[in-house]
Amino acid sequence: MEFLEILQTTLSYLLITIAGIFVIVNPLTTAFAFMSLTTQMDEPQRKQIAMKSTRISTTLFFIFALLGGLIFQLFGITLAAFRIAGGIILFGIAMGMISSRNGKDETKTKPEGEIADDISVIPLAIPFISGPGSIATVMILTSEAPTIYHTVIVFFAVLFTTVSCYYSMVYSKVIVKYLGDSGRQIITKVFGLILAVIAVQFVVNGIANVVVDFGIVEIPGIEPADGVDVQ
Repeated sequence: MEFLEILQTTLSYLLITIAGIFVIVNPLTTAFAFMSLTTQMDEPQRKQIAMKSTRISTTLFFIFALLGGLIFQLFGITLAAFRIAGGIILFGIAMGMISSRNGKDETKTKPEGEIADDISVIPLAIPFISGPGSIATVMILTSEAPTIYHTVIVFFAVLFTTVSCYYSMVYSKVIVKYLGDSGRQIITKVFGLILAVIAVQFVVNGIANVVVDFGIVEIPGIEPADGVDVQ
């Protein structure tokens, strides 16, 4: 019975983590951006750019996931504050995803002929895959992971998402052909709704931590953060 409970909790955490990272990165948006930026390139070039952008974004995610705690200590940031700030940022992104106008291609950020020399870095790896919101999400998830196994799950979720981005870029022609702009808009709005719920939960958790940290009320299962003076 105990094993089943642990397995259920782990699977639940895995699904929540994958959903949290996947919906904000949104590989479909990356696919449309990639398609618009590589129309004049042959297949080997497209695969090379897709692989390079995937490696760069994965590396960035891993770095911020590993150094998240150090960054908090360096700048004197509490996890509660980061949860609230991250949740607000994610909620703004979610509202943008939900309220985006149909037929408007928001992935065309630069006019034709003004594409950066290496599009695998900017804008593909940054900000389409590893943007501020997704990096904040990864840092929050790793910082609040209760065990090393949960941290491994976060890394797996990052890898799953970035690999999904790679294949969405490689097969972007197929995705654009069969999904179309209308399909992308519908899925983006659904992803935005899911992201909004996750963002609100981040804020709620952050507020709960602040309330406990300052000794206003006691909430079962939440302990005051280390170094917080509740006098």
